Parts: sequence; structure tokens; C-alpha cells
Amino acid sequence: MLTCIIRYQIDPTKKSQFETYAQNWGQAIPRNGADLIGYYAPHEGSTTLAYGIYNVPSLAAYETYRERLSADPLGRENYEFAQKEKFILREDRTFLRLASTPHGVVQ
Repeated sequence: MLTCIIRYQIDPTKKSQFETYAQNWGQAIPRNGADLIGYYAPHEGSTTLAYGIYNVPSLAAYETYRERLSADPLGRENYEFAQKEKFILREDRTFLRLASTPHGVVQ
């Protein structure tokens, strides 16, 4: 299992647009093959950092998921919304593998 963490730099004056974007992904991502953990908007501290986090079984599964997402009507609409509103200033994707399992092993 891989966890994809998307780090967004957003325009702090357009936080509500990012939240709409996040809510849309909350619908589109799970139905297209990824296990969405969540989207996170700034609350305290930085006003420009936001995150999207989801799991995929493999990089091959990620590619299939991305194809499905780009064909999804809400997915296409959300991409267009982000382009039109320009609230995302930068986006970085990192894929991580969980290294700490098993958690909380009782002795």
C-alpha cells in the first residue's frame, strides 16, 4: 500500500474555493479507486499550506485511478474549477510506504 500526500500551496484569500475543491474530491476520489483519508485546509499557523491524503495499492493502481478520475465528470469539473479560480499556487505529490507497522503490539 502506498500513501499519496499532496502538499498544496494555496492563495490564503481563496481558502473557501479550496474547501469546495476538497469536498468535490471527497466524492470523486473514492468512487474512482483510491482510499481517501482526507483533504485538510489551513486552520492555525500557516495560511497557505493544505494537504490531500489517500492510499492506493501500487503505482500501477495509481495510474489506473488517475485515468478513471480524469474521465469522471466531477473530476473534470474540479480540475477546471481549480484552473479557473487559481487558488492553487503550487502542488507537490509524494508517495510514501508505511514503515511503522504493526502499531501498538501488546506484550
